[in-house]
Amino acid sequence: MERELVAAARRGDENAFRSLMEPRRAELYAHCYRMLGSAQDAEDVVQDALFRAWRGLARFEGRSSVRTWLYRVTTNACLDALGRRSHPVPIGVGPGTSAERAVEASGPVPLWLEPYPEPLEIEDARSDPEARYEQRESVELAFVVALEYLAPNERAVLLLRDVLGFSAREMSELLDTTTGAVNSALQRARGRVEGGLPRPSQQDVQRSLGDGRVREIVERYMDAMGRGDVGAVVEMLTADATWAMPPFPSWYQGPEQIAQFLERGPFQFRWRHTPTRANGQPAVAGYAWDDELGCFAAHALDVLTLQGTRIAAVTGFVDPVHIERFGLPSVWLGDR
Repeated sequence: MERELVAAARRGDENAFRSLMEPRRAELYAHCYRMLGSAQDAEDVVQDALFRAWRGLARFEGRSSVRTWLYRVTTNACLDALGRRSHPVPIGVGPGTSAERAVEASGPVPLWLEPYPEPLEIEDARSDPEARYEQRESVELAFVVALEYLAPNERAVLLLRDVLGFSAREMSELLDTTTGAVNSALQRARGRVEGGLPRPSQQDVQRSLGDGRVREIVERYMDAMGRGDVGAVVEMLTADATWAMPPFPSWYQGPEQIAQFLERGPFQFRWRHTPTRANGQPAVAGYAWDDELGCFAAHALDVLTLQGTRIAAVTGFVDPVHIERFGLPSVWLGDR
């Protein structure tokens, strides 16, 4: 069937091309997100990659599978996109800030990171013995941030091998390089990423807690945030908890700094919250009261990183577009 669709697409049949591409769009989108750390950029690059694939289909000789060829086109589109933008600064670069003054991160630009919407309609590589990471682990915030430390080619080989399960030979063909170069880049990438990833993963933490306990933590967080109860929020945090808001370079660490930040920032507003999930982790969409609109309007998406029953990190994405991208309403539809 695939061979017939390829032949028809090469003759200019757009419907055949769509039939080839659509089943793979979600996994290509996930790959682009991991490479770029941005949901919006991932959407744009997937579109670019599919356009490249359509224009280059005549050069597809069938020596590899359509999936492998698409990952070649898509990975190169991601590398081109990364080459056009400045290298971002990961969370944690520079000192944590006090609430009184924002200390700029030491790098040239803030981290470009966006949340990944669920459900995760991505490829299942767990059956592939070459894949080291479960699919949900591969979009956890800690993993995506760790990738930001890697050079683009190192990022590509790590994802192609340890998430997608491609062999060294396949990767060398995908990236137009030698197996030696691929293996060298992979070794460097693994050393830099694996040494910095927290263990257990968020998937392991959530499995150990169970859905009910995770839901209880999220509900307590929403209740405390909705009441503006600084003490209740701080009580949920670990001693070294962080609060970051990419792409803003300032961030806060420890209950004291976070308490000051909450009092001077978010708790100056009235809030409503609803639970969701992002990056394989529990998340909360926050709606702040807007006097001009006369309602609670979408404002920020908080992704929670858990350590046991406490919160080790809150990563807040302050832009209503993130909430809308998750399929949630732009204004609060509940009580006032």
